[in-house]
Amino acid sequence: MWFWRRGADLGIDLGTATVLIYEKGKGIILNESSVVAINKNNNKVLAVGEEAKKMIGRTPGNIVAVRPLRDGVISDYDLTQKMLKEFIKKAVGKRNIVAPKVIVCIPVQATEVEKRAIIQATRNSGAKRVHIIEEPLAAAVGAGIDISKPNGSMVLDIGGGTCDVAVISLGGVVVRNSIKVAGNKFDEAIVKYIRVKYKLMIGEKTAENLKISIGTVFKGNRDISTTIKGRSLVSGLPDEIEISTDEIRLAFEETTYSIVQSVKNVLENTPPELVADIIENGILMTGGGSLLDGLDKLIQFETGVNVHVAENSVECVVEGMGKMLNYLDKLDQDINSQEIVLLLE
Repeated sequence: MWFWRRGADLGIDLGTATVLIYEKGKGIILNESSVVAINKNNNKVLAVGEEAKKMIGRTPGNIVAVRPLRDGVISDYDLTQKMLKEFIKKAVGKRNIVAPKVIVCIPVQATEVEKRAIIQATRNSGAKRVHIIEEPLAAAVGAGIDISKPNGSMVLDIGGGTCDVAVISLGGVVVRNSIKVAGNKFDEAIVKYIRVKYKLMIGEKTAENLKISIGTVFKGNRDISTTIKGRSLVSGLPDEIEISTDEIRLAFEETTYSIVQSVKNVLENTPPELVADIIENGILMTGGGSLLDGLDKLIQFETGVNVHVAENSVECVVEGMGKMLNYLDKLDQDINSQEIVLLLE
């Protein structure tokens, strides 16, 4: 039997694509894919994280590898709870500890039902107390922005399931928007484009590799071609095609348009004084989706505002929660995220 180690307060970035865990005093102790492999016959967890991800599309009939989180929130409560337990066990190990206090991030427009589901799943995984924080707030803190000052800071956090845009000032979110369009939608766009144009079926992993290796959203930023293999929808037999960067860019158009419009909508609703700050400081991009080739250039071109990608873009959110862990002793269970970040002043 395993137990929490005394004082092992954690920050958990519970993402659609990846889960990161930060332990107070130690730093990031886990970075794994949000995938669970289970045996459908007895509902037993066979693998979690990277090991389970390798099974996607390669399992026999009685085994299924699934993502229990969709669009930034819990889609399968039981599997999420099991996944969290396994991740925490893997991260902290078998040490004599008591239940910790935990901060978990949420999308900026998560509903009360979605918030309760995340809190309950985390508690049932062994947490003593659970605090929630909006992702852009944590990302800004993790990127080193002093959000307690009366200056406007704009953060665009693109994960696997959601794109969160927020203007932050005085420790709180002034204007926010969240859309369920992010990294996974780019993968789906590639699969759809190739299926429609070439009548070729490819898997999730192949699409993700294409996105990283030759994908771009800014015309002229890349000029690469590659050969991919899949199953022909006409003959049902293995087949291969050559695909170029320009084709991937075309496949991405609808998804990128949604993200750009989300940024524009937030800017249009931002008070003029804060817009002036954003023009001076620029837009900060965080999350794994911010690393998509040319996305920063496209947003800068469309908005006329300088865009910067955080150096630690993937870890920004969990690093921010790690800094907030130092202030948990000053909080009671019901204090909200705005009151958490004001303690950082």
